[in-house]
Amino acid sequence: MNTQRQTQPGLRRPRKAMRVGARIGPTARRIALGTELRRMRSEAGMTLEQAVKGLGFSESHLQRVETGSIALKQASHLRSLLKRYDVTDEDHIAALAQLHRESASQEWTSFASAVHPTVRTHANVESVARAIKAWHPTLVLGLLQTKRYATTIFEMEKLHDETTSEYIDQSVRLRMKRKELLTRGEDPVHLWAILGEAALRHVVGSADVMREQYAEIAALSERENVTVQILRTHEVGYRFGTNFTLLDLGEALPSTVQTDVPWGSVCMSDKTREVGRFSRKFGSLSATAMSPEKTVGFLQQLSREVSDA
Repeated sequence: MNTQRQTQPGLRRPRKAMRVGARIGPTARRIALGTELRRMRSEAGMTLEQAVKGLGFSESHLQRVETGSIALKQASHLRSLLKRYDVTDEDHIAALAQLHRESASQEWTSFASAVHPTVRTHANVESVARAIKAWHPTLVLGLLQTKRYATTIFEMEKLHDETTSEYIDQSVRLRMKRKELLTRGEDPVHLWAILGEAALRHVVGSADVMREQYAEIAALSERENVTVQILRTHEVGYRFGTNFTLLDLGEALPSTVQTDVPWGSVCMSDKTREVGRFSRKFGSLSATAMSPEKTVGFLQQLSREVSDA
């Protein structure tokens, strides 16, 4: 244990991560609690192994709790951790216990059998985002996809992934549900998406499916909360080979970066260094891409040019 701790560790107060508004759901509360637990463990000078030793749960479980992926299974586990971290202030303990109770329920449970657990975690975090920045070079970003486009994408993968029709149906429903973040009446998410030209020229399904997709992107880009840029293939400038998404969760929660991995899951990190690195990548991609004002015109051009041949 680190002897360099504060002289009165029990008087530590929650930082901004603890001030989660009443309208925020379980996901935000899990992230807030996890962030606070990670901070306290760091201040206690403990590794994950030291923190969980003898407490009845694993290092990997605590790590997932600290990232907000899951909740602690029992309130007693929380109290054991707080005791180990020398947190004795009763008001602070009560606030953390309340946060734990409110973070226990899982959202998107109706899609539990449809997608990889890390994809559900991303959907949970995405649902509490204030702003999203995304780069997609080869396929249309999920939040911009039409139902027909999304269905075709999943149908194309059916043979390779050995998935069922039920899986495809649930996956498409989840994608359409996530899309409501952009169009909800109260406080819609601000989306800034950069799409590679290749993502738009690759015909998914048929020319008719693509024309519908172009029209959908154009319509969404006209919304005040949605910005879409297109990075042309002939442009000389920065580009990045794989897609990523930056999630701004507001002042109370740490920003997060998400990247896809080949086996259908996603990798997420809220480390400041990683978020900063991908934020700089996004800035360079935006500088290379066409201005948002040209997006609708280019989509209309693509709609005229696309064919099934």
